Amino acid sequence: MTALTDTPVVPLRRNRDFLALWIGAGLTSLGGTVATVGFPMLLVFAGRSTVAAGWTGFAGLLPMLLVQLPAGVMVDRWDRRRTMIWCNVTALAAVGAVGVAVALGALWLPLLMAAAFVEGTAAIVYRLAERAAVSNVVPAPQLSSAMSQNEARTRAAGLVGQPLSSSLFVLLRAAPFLFAALSHLLALGSLLFVRGSFQQERASTARNLRRDLTEGISWVLHQRFLRSALGLVAVTNILFQILSLALLVMVRDAGSSPAVIGVIGAVSGTCGVFGALAGSAVNRRLDLVTVLVSVLIAWAVLMFLISLGPPIPLLALLFASTTMLGALLNVVAGTYQLSITPDALQGRVGSVAGLLGSGANSLGALGAGFLLAAVPTAAAVAGISGVMLALAVAAVLSPAVRSARTSRGGPDDDRG
Repeated sequence: MTALTDTPVVPLRRNRDFLALWIGAGLTSLGGTVATVGFPMLLVFAGRSTVAAGWTGFAGLLPMLLVQLPAGVMVDRWDRRRTMIWCNVTALAAVGAVGVAVALGALWLPLLMAAAFVEGTAAIVYRLAERAAVSNVVPAPQLSSAMSQNEARTRAAGLVGQPLSSSLFVLLRAAPFLFAALSHLLALGSLLFVRGSFQQERASTARNLRRDLTEGISWVLHQRFLRSALGLVAVTNILFQILSLALLVMVRDAGSSPAVIGVIGAVSGTCGVFGALAGSAVNRRLDLVTVLVSVLIAWAVLMFLISLGPPIPLLALLFASTTMLGALLNVVAGTYQLSITPDALQGRVGSVAGLLGSGANSLGALGAGFLLAAVPTAAAVAGISGVMLALAVAAVLSPAVRSARTSRGGPDDDRG
């Protein structure tokens, strides 16, 4: 399935193209994290309502709903490295504009929403291209390890980015966005060191957007387990939009400063790195179905404990545990998806999976703002805990999930 199947295997740390890809994506993720954390913090701690923060979150996540499918087609058509470079340039311009505006004393919600949308769009295209490129710069036997390192990198960006964003915010409210712009600039430089191609040779045929979209959608929908798992993940992602905004409100209501959000982010990032690094080992020992059901149950328990309003240190630990489990699940599920997907379909399959799994996140972020404005925070978190438990039960009872092959098996294709 990969371009490097017959290439002698060398350690990932000596794979120049993988390292350049890894570093560039890490810098991009760092910049995106700093900006993403900065948007709601700018509004919440400026005295704006949670509804305003919800609108900004909605704008930043809306590309998951609108851009995923065409982005996947473009990633499979265009040179993936060049696509990633242009994504960095676009994101740099968007967050840089916010930084300049805030430095000049402007706090204009439409500008924040527009910048969040553009940055979110660039992030989606970049992530699809980078994910599709992995199987072309890494041999098949190292795919699980590469996915584990990539997930650890992303979690480490969260570990550094969240406290860095809040710390920069305390010093200067424009600083998180100016720093994010610098990160995208450095990421652009890293990608220029890549020598190899990020895709296999493609046949020179007439392209049709509708046909290309249909091909990717059809392939995913014929994978029984994959489509069922994505439906479950879609709901969990909506629930985590509510939990994330609830965390901000709980910290604020406890009389804590924005720096506490950074501390919680640091703890969560650390646990996320551990979960990502453990993902490769877990992938060798447990099948994807076992991991999925176990994580859903654990999330339900952790959310219920958070709803009890524990002290800030325990709240940080509980929230970090949800992050660790998410990182582990991402590695196992991501390895499964990459291993069963043809290279020519990687961008489209990734976009369809992203749309099905995260497309409703924008509505979750918007709904979270209204929900937390109308319902006590503890009640809202307890409610999403119950929904998460219901998802675990649904996974256990689902015929598609029960009959699924393990993550080490082949595609579970309806077409036989």
